[in-house]
Amino acid sequence: MNRREADLIVIGAGAVGENVADRAVQGGLETVIVEAELVGGECSYWACMPSKALLRSAQVLGAAQAVAGAAKAVTGQIDIPAVLARRDDFTSHWQDEGQVRWLEETGISLIRGRGQITGTREVTVTAADGSITVLTARHAVAVATGSTTSLPEIPGIADVTPWTTRDATSTKSIPASLAVIGGGVVATEMATAFAALGSIVTIIARTGLLTKLEPFAREQVTKALEHRGVRVLCDTTALGMRRDANGVHIETTQGSVSAEQVLLATGRTAATTDLGLESIGLEPGEWLKTDDSLRVKGHDWLYAVGDVNGRALLTHQGKYQARAAGDVIAARATGKPVSDAQWGTHVASADHVAVPHVIFSDPEIATVGLTAAHAREDGRDVRVVDYDLGQVAGASLQRDGYKGSARIVVDERRHTIIGATFVGPDVAELLQAATMAIVADIPIDRLWHVVPAYPTVSEIWLRLLETYGRPGAGASG
Repeated sequence: MNRREADLIVIGAGAVGENVADRAVQGGLETVIVEAELVGGECSYWACMPSKALLRSAQVLGAAQAVAGAAKAVTGQIDIPAVLARRDDFTSHWQDEGQVRWLEETGISLIRGRGQITGTREVTVTAADGSITVLTARHAVAVATGSTTSLPEIPGIADVTPWTTRDATSTKSIPASLAVIGGGVVATEMATAFAALGSIVTIIARTGLLTKLEPFAREQVTKALEHRGVRVLCDTTALGMRRDANGVHIETTQGSVSAEQVLLATGRTAATTDLGLESIGLEPGEWLKTDDSLRVKGHDWLYAVGDVNGRALLTHQGKYQARAAGDVIAARATGKPVSDAQWGTHVASADHVAVPHVIFSDPEIATVGLTAAHAREDGRDVRVVDYDLGQVAGASLQRDGYKGSARIVVDERRHTIIGATFVGPDVAELLQAATMAIVADIPIDRLWHVVPAYPTVSEIWLRLLETYGRPGAGASG
């Protein structure tokens, strides 16, 4: 058994854990990071990057086919082996040498193995060969173990060997048909990708698709999926499943669905089951609840960052939390001032009011802040402003017959934007401006002076402001 001390121990070397460690090292702390799988984590190898790589080829093809003068130059079909090969390049072929080299260059020590908390500021690491290293943190332990696929309780599920997200994004072949259980982001994106790559896709959603978003956004995506041949079964529950030589057969409340493969996309659960939480009085398998400086409540030495805390299950939001956590751990360890008021250096305030999110469906959805319904539930006096994105000159130049929608939700008491949603091709690039407006609390009157270039899709901001009108001046024509 080996023993070692460090200022900070980080469990989980995904994008979030890497950022916590990096910021702590920059703050002068000796840092050790523990990883049982690949350095770089879920996003690099099984989630963000491979899933978007699978989607991109069809997006580019669709864009070319929608522009006269380019459409006739596009012949043939998607090259499936080339798509999968490009995906493999983005995952570095599931090798992490580059990420390990970055850790070394940054001054972060790596210990491979499964880390478990075995006491206050103590982490025991069991390597693949069974060797054990006991790590003691002088100041803090940060948990960045992420989340895993939540497996629904469906009779027969264990016998059909269903895909999880990892299987779908790393597949070496495209199934002739795919049944997707779930109606969230993963379900929608993977249905989009596999339909474009030639699968006959059926979505089985217990409620509807993307139910937390603005109704017009989810309606447009549902219609687009159906237009592309995806069968969307909403308000449908899977009752049981079995596999035979012909594939998987799923009994649902709307009849039987058969497919070569089934993908479970029914949500995520905290990856804390085998973390040793019981040794410090916490419940294994539960989300680790934190304050805004990412410190676990009741344990002043323990931090939980990224998906594992359940605040906002998005890579970019986890990395934002990681920057705050790494900096505050270093500040507390070295006796420097802590800036933990709202919007301070050492807190993740944006988790509550401005979480940007892009769903890479076709059409794309980009959203940040509150929906109109959520704002009203929160007791806000709001005005909703909608505009047809296809009427913006810049959008019409992007593709013939451009279709899309934009909405802002305005707090009428303060005349500031508290929510925005865009639906249409490539709308992800509109999102940062909306996020800035919300975080900076920019009054509508000041936004009138933010002039969008012509002809760009960003002209939608002028059209939304014109539709809203200047506060106290009436609507503009």
